Amino acid sequence: MKKIFILTGEPSGDKLASKVISEIKNKRPDIEYLSIGGEHLNSLGIRSLYDLKEITYLGFTKVLLNIFKIKSKINQTVKEILKFKPDILFSVDSPDFTLRVAKEVKKRDPNIKTIHFVAPQVWVWREHRVKQLKSFLDHVLLLFPFEKKYFDKEGIKSTFTGHPLLEDQSKSKVDISKIIKDNKKIFSIYPGSRLSEINILTPILFEFVKKMNVKYKDLFFVFHSTSEHVQLIQNLLLKKGLKNCGAISDEKIKSQILKSSIFALAKSGTISLEISNAKIPSLIIYRMGVINFLIVKMLVKVKFANIINIAANEEIIPELLQSKCNPTNIYNTVDKLLSDTSILDKQVSKTQEIIRHFKTEKSSEIASSVLINSL
Repeated sequence: MKKIFILTGEPSGDKLASKVISEIKNKRPDIEYLSIGGEHLNSLGIRSLYDLKEITYLGFTKVLLNIFKIKSKINQTVKEILKFKPDILFSVDSPDFTLRVAKEVKKRDPNIKTIHFVAPQVWVWREHRVKQLKSFLDHVLLLFPFEKKYFDKEGIKSTFTGHPLLEDQSKSKVDISKIIKDNKKIFSIYPGSRLSEINILTPILFEFVKKMNVKYKDLFFVFHSTSEHVQLIQNLLLKKGLKNCGAISDEKIKSQILKSSIFALAKSGTISLEISNAKIPSLIIYRMGVINFLIVKMLVKVKFANIINIAANEEIIPELLQSKCNPTNIYNTVDKLLSDTSILDKQVSKTQEIIRHFKTEKSSEIASSVLINSL
C-alpha cells in the first residue's frame, strides 16, 4: 500500500490539503495517510499526530520566543515521518515550519518525494529562497500563474493548479432562516483563525459593531470562526451584550452565510479570495505588534497586503492596516461603501477580472493528479 504524509501548519493549509486529498481518495482508495492536520483532514478520517495549535505561532516575535519549542516540534515531526516511511511528503503552506521539516526529511531519506503546495511568497519578500528549495523539493504546486517564472528560472518542477477555494462549490443550499431571524441583512466578519489574531481584532470589531448599530438597525453580524475558537467568540459576544451577532464554524453554513451577505469585513489572508469569489464587496483589515510590523515593512517589496490588490497593483479592496485598523476608521469606510452601491459594484466587477486568472475550475483535480502520478 502506498503512503502519503500530509504536513500542514495552520487551519487554512488544513482546508486546502483536504480539498486535494478528498480528490485523491475518490480516485485511489488504496492509499494510507498520516498527517499534521486539523478538522478538515480529520473529517476525511485522517489522523493527526498532534494538534495544529501546538505549532501555529503568529509573527516574528512569537517565533523567536518559541524558537526552541518549534525546533523540538520540527525534530519530532521529522522523526515521525521517517518512521511512517511515506512515498510522498505532501507539505502545504506554512513554509517556516513545513519546509524546514521537508528539508530535513529529504536529507535523511532522499527516496521520499517532496511535493509542496502553496509556494512561499517569493514575489513579496525573500526571493533568494527559491534557490534553496531546489535541493529538497521535487515539485511545487502553484496557486497563481505569475509564480511559475520564479521556479522555472531555477529549474524547479512546478505546476500551476489554480486555487482550490475558487472552485465551484456544492450547489446544495442550507436553510439559514433559523440562524438569521427577523429578515435581517447579513454582514459577515472574519476575525482570523489564530488565537493571537482573534485577541487583537475582536475588541476592535466589537466596537465597530456598536458604532454600526447606532445607524443600521437591520443588520445581523456573523463572525466566521473555526470549531476551536467559535465558542470563545460566542462567549465574548454575550459578555459584550451584542445581541444582533452570532458566531459559526460549520463550513456549509459559513459558505451559505457569505453568499447571502451584503458585505464582508475580513482580516488579510486567503479568505479574501473566497469573499471575492462569492461576489461580495469587502474591506480588509489587519493589525500586528509594532516590532513585527517594522520587520515586515523592512522586508516586503509589495505595496498591498491583499493578494487581489497585489495582483492588480491597485487598491481594489480597501485596506486598513495597523493604526488605521481602528473602530472609527472601519466604521467610516464601511458606512461610505454601503451608502454608494456604484462603488460596491465596481469593486466586485474588478475583483472578478483578477480572480479569473487564478481559476482553473479543476484545481484540486490537477493537484491530486500530480501526487498520484508521483506515487
